[in-house]
Amino acid sequence: MKLVSLKLCNFRQFYGKTPEIYFANDRLNTTIIHGNNGSGKTTLLNAFTWVLYETFTAAFSSPELLVNKRAIEENDFGVSVECWVEIIFDREHKRYQVKRKCYACRDRNDRIQYSKSQLFMLIAGDDGRWYHPLQQPEEIINRILPASLHQYFFFDGERIDRFFRDGKKTNIAEDTKELLGVKVLDRSLEHLKKAKRSLEEELKIIGDVTIKKHLQQQKKLEQELENLQQEKDKIIQESEDYQKIKQEIAARLLELSGAEELQLLKQQLSEQEKSDRKILLEGKRQLKQSISSFGQTILLANAIAKFDNIVRELRNKGELSSGIKQEFVAKLLTEETCICGNSILQGTENYERVKKLLDRAGNAEIEETAIRIETQVKAIEKQSSQFWQRVDRDRAKINRSRTEIARIENQLDEIDRKLRNYPSEDIQKLQQKLDEIEANIREITLKLGAIGQKKANITAKLQAISKEINKHQIKQEKQALARKRIKITGEAIERLIEVRSRLERQFRISLEQKVKEIFSTISFTPYIPRLSENYELTLVENTSGIALPVAASTGENQILSLSFIGGIIDRVREWSEQNTLMGPDSSKFPIVMDSPFGSLDEIYRTQVAKAIPQLANQLIVLVTNTQWRGEVASEMSKYIHSQYILVYNSPKPNCTSEAIEINGKTYPLIQQSPNRFEYTEIIRVS
Repeated sequence: MKLVSLKLCNFRQFYGKTPEIYFANDRLNTTIIHGNNGSGKTTLLNAFTWVLYETFTAAFSSPELLVNKRAIEENDFGVSVECWVEIIFDREHKRYQVKRKCYACRDRNDRIQYSKSQLFMLIAGDDGRWYHPLQQPEEIINRILPASLHQYFFFDGERIDRFFRDGKKTNIAEDTKELLGVKVLDRSLEHLKKAKRSLEEELKIIGDVTIKKHLQQQKKLEQELENLQQEKDKIIQESEDYQKIKQEIAARLLELSGAEELQLLKQQLSEQEKSDRKILLEGKRQLKQSISSFGQTILLANAIAKFDNIVRELRNKGELSSGIKQEFVAKLLTEETCICGNSILQGTENYERVKKLLDRAGNAEIEETAIRIETQVKAIEKQSSQFWQRVDRDRAKINRSRTEIARIENQLDEIDRKLRNYPSEDIQKLQQKLDEIEANIREITLKLGAIGQKKANITAKLQAISKEINKHQIKQEKQALARKRIKITGEAIERLIEVRSRLERQFRISLEQKVKEIFSTISFTPYIPRLSENYELTLVENTSGIALPVAASTGENQILSLSFIGGIIDRVREWSEQNTLMGPDSSKFPIVMDSPFGSLDEIYRTQVAKAIPQLANQLIVLVTNTQWRGEVASEMSKYIHSQYILVYNSPKPNCTSEAIEINGKTYPLIQQSPNRFEYTEIIRVS
């Protein structure tokens, strides 16, 4: 999971739509967000947890009050204010857009009424379009990074030590099993046990299913489906209208002096991107065709070897002769004449000699069949060797297309940036209008996604009702099948228990070793982390030769927690690469930390600043001005790709301004609000 960007609208103290925050990755993997206490650092941390899981950290006060107060007050009674958080992330060559919305408004009694939140998701296809997922967004998110584990990747650094208090140890054990994949086995065991009980109950069931009420439900759902389709048609028309406006603006940019070259290049790149996406789709189609047409050939090696042995043994025994045939010998006996011209009369010695050849001669039909099969087998062996060549060719084609598409996308982003900052205000306004239309098109696509999800749910219900209607009386043969399934299920349960035990032990030992390594690089104490079989993490001292438990301080617990998270990420990343069937689908993980240095002294602050950029593939750190002191900034500077400032606008009269200097330039942290409202702005550091 690689975070790409975050954007907010009327979320807590962030009024209106914020600029998009883009996150660093690769070698320069660190993004720093500066802000004073109360400016919105904790809000940003909780923006991640809310949009993905609809949860909040312990330090997030009044989580029910999400919608910006100024936005509510500026609207009339009964007018809803939209609040949302949008996050974009990549995973395994796919880009996901996740957006969670809620609404609030003032009623006539000046009370604020809130709506429930709604979650939307889009997935970018290889053709450049955004598609709605076939599964529910919550299911996809939890498969990528389960909800029970998010606290290890989005956390308040000053409270991280609470992970290892007595009441939390059991949770850590369960959450670690989830990340390892052992929880998958636990759930599989539970499902198998339920399936076994269900099969046992099935043996007792004989009778018909009542279907009268299902006919009424079917009719009602079909009407709902028709209404949704009508709504979808209207939204599609609206999208087409925006596309026309978009084309008109693009044409206008071509007419303006100074922008025509950039716009022409943009059109050329867009056409090239479409072409490359077609090549990408064709490459994927060819890969699928290669696998479906010839993939089975690589599984036939054992069968081919067995066939060769059978033919060889038959020939060695003389049962499959490659010489004289039975038909030829029988003809000689019928004609009573040898090929040399001598007579072969019945009852003579010559006749008996030739007749004995019948036992050793081969059958022509069998021999021809064997030869034909051998020819086909050799063709299959040749196809098997050619299969991998086809796969390598198709994958190379796909990778080239993806690389080229990424290059074009970067060029298109650069052109849009130039148009937004062009000296001509007309060009800037046109590009701004174009950006707004793109946003509107994306909003329309989200609406289509919601309709698509509703239609999918209704269709699933209709299918379920149809199955109920078509159910027949349980047959006696089904009972016999259930008994067989019960036996197989019991055997599967026994084997899964053994697999779970071995995997868990192997991973726990590996994890403990990595936690020790990380802790020793940060801490100057002689303490050693220990991980029990129940995944309880403690510190021991072994200077006297006897391991004794240590009462760790808050700072040591914080470092222990960071070591545990770093160990988890490193081991699971390695584990996923080696055991792709057992670990999470992606071995890349981000860390978002709020105030990770507050309670540490100077030595530990330095060590932590050195360590945390190396713990995860991506690091987003939210810090105050005092936390971003010399040693922290110095140690982390070589990993920083981008930085942002949270500017707090205070409505307090004669408020004291505060600023921060970065790269020789001064940026405000606190400034006088131009109105009576308090709010926070986001500024990117140049």
